[in-house]
Amino acid sequence: MENNLKDHWEHIYTTKQPHEVSWTQETPTTSIGLIEELNLSKDASIIDVGGGDSHLVDYLLKEGYTNLTVLDISAAAIERAKERLQSDANKVKWVVSDILDFSPDTTYTLWHDRASFHFQITEDAINQYLSILKKATEGYAIVGGFSTEGPEKCSALDIKQYNEEALQQCMANAELETMKTLRVDHITPMGGIQNFLFGVFQKQA
Repeated sequence: MENNLKDHWEHIYTTKQPHEVSWTQETPTTSIGLIEELNLSKDASIIDVGGGDSHLVDYLLKEGYTNLTVLDISAAAIERAKERLQSDANKVKWVVSDILDFSPDTTYTLWHDRASFHFQITEDAINQYLSILKKATEGYAIVGGFSTEGPEKCSALDIKQYNEEALQQCMANAELETMKTLRVDHITPMGGIQNFLFGVFQKQA
């Protein structure tokens, strides 16, 4: 299944342009706002999980953050981001990996995931994700995905919807305390509306 999943995303990123996929955001305003509220130091280690060719890394570079990692299962997505960033791409650590295969050699001040977690739909996959998150995070996590008011699929793949209580319980299993949750409507490039649930969490002392 893993190779099928990788093939699926490689196909998406080699055949579709950003305006043809639902998750594209010219400016990821929700993520930016939540990161700004944390008031992190500019050398804080930040990982964008499932970042693909998201523009979040552009913003973080522009704001002067110096310790950035972007992880995605799709090499094509990461190549697209590198091409967009040109020489600035050298300031970022790029990781091509399924999140469930990720074995980081460091810990992160901030784990950011806008829409990777909701693709973990079995109990085993969810627990594996949370185990990696728990080990890799020393500060905060921002995790977003489709809410119970959102779509049931993304990119033709099944996803797991969350309400506030379920998301908070998952993150508690990774020893993360809830700081806040919020629901946000994402307007797709095609004009559709997708309701996201975001949570901001802090590593328990």
